[in-house]
Amino acid sequence: MTEPQRNDAPAAQIDPALRRARGAVTAAYVAQGLGYAVIVTSLPALQLRQGIDDSFVISMLILGVAVAAAVGSVVANVVAVRWGSRTALALGLIIQAVALPLIAIPTPFALFAAAFAIFGIGLGCVDAAAAMQGVAVQRAYGRHLLGGFFAAATAAAIGGALLVSGVALSAAAVGVALACAAVIALGVAVIGIRFFAREVPIDEALPPAERAQLPRAGIWVFGLVILAVFVADSAVSTWSTQYLQVDLDTLAWVAPLGYAAYQAVVLLTRLVTDRLIPAVGRRRLVAIAASVSAVGCLVVALLPFPSAAIIGFALAGVSAGVLIPVTFGAAGELAPEHNDQVIARVNLFNYAGAILGAVVIGLLADGPGLGPAFLIPAVALAAILFAVPRFRSTPSVARAGAGAVLPPDTGRSR
Repeated sequence: MTEPQRNDAPAAQIDPALRRARGAVTAAYVAQGLGYAVIVTSLPALQLRQGIDDSFVISMLILGVAVAAAVGSVVANVVAVRWGSRTALALGLIIQAVALPLIAIPTPFALFAAAFAIFGIGLGCVDAAAAMQGVAVQRAYGRHLLGGFFAAATAAAIGGALLVSGVALSAAAVGVALACAAVIALGVAVIGIRFFAREVPIDEALPPAERAQLPRAGIWVFGLVILAVFVADSAVSTWSTQYLQVDLDTLAWVAPLGYAAYQAVVLLTRLVTDRLIPAVGRRRLVAIAASVSAVGCLVVALLPFPSAAIIGFALAGVSAGVLIPVTFGAAGELAPEHNDQVIARVNLFNYAGAILGAVVIGLLADGPGLGPAFLIPAVALAAILFAVPRFRSTPSVARAGAGAVLPPDTGRSR
């Protein structure tokens, strides 16, 4: 497992086709972050429109999206192995572009739920395929880029929430926001199918006997790191506002500040992660991020005060900001010839962690309470320290061969 070779060449010397691929992949992350944020921030309006008065039904819809997203990650793997990750990424964006207008249109509940499931498949497909493309472009550049890609998604998510807020007073608020997200997803898919990085698909690059020879131990190690991070991410995303407002009895305007602080730290750390990796080293950076975030969850669990909780939620954001891009980058280097297969499998742990974080914390809310329940993500994040030795920090030349990036404008069809 190696770090990408650092490329210190001036920007003008970088292949223009590679720069276009980087821009297209960044746009895919933007479309993903925007679309998901528009969906989750539109849920109250959608609930009202559909006449759903049971929060359990909404919880089941969200659970269904997570399960469908896992299916989408599998779809991305199948498509990428046969036709390359750029095709998988474009497909996922197209699926989202189809699902978003279906969600926007008032329909019977069965069709509404089916549209959510379709969106979930697109969500998972893009999650996996965007990471595949991000790793491929990062390897071709020879320097760390994944932090910037994920930062683009986070910034777009903030933009999506502001978009929903901005159209909230219009008669067709939900439809406008969802339609905008659909148009952007479709536009990125159309542009990306030409400019996304082209790789030699695994079915073409490797003989059948070698296609199943995957680094399974490494997949489990990095997958469990992703699971732990998403346990914390889902716990904070789902329960931070309720904990502050209900359990700690804060003012209504104060309660969302915990989640806002969390997302602000996620964005800031993602913006600097690519620079910190060569400066600090991956092992040390992973250890610091996991420790800081575990301490943050401990603060929430042990200090039942609004100010302490907000600080704790902010510290917890370091894990999602740093560990997600770093872990996917490390996973992509386990076996570059199997990059797409490895990324798709590691991505599956994302949804298991998200479900555990939301459900387990919720189950404990009626027992010891939401505060002590944050000991669960604290323990999960602390356990990442056992995986630190797998994050090697030795710079080396990226391996060529299967999965090598081809210029997007070569005319080769995949």
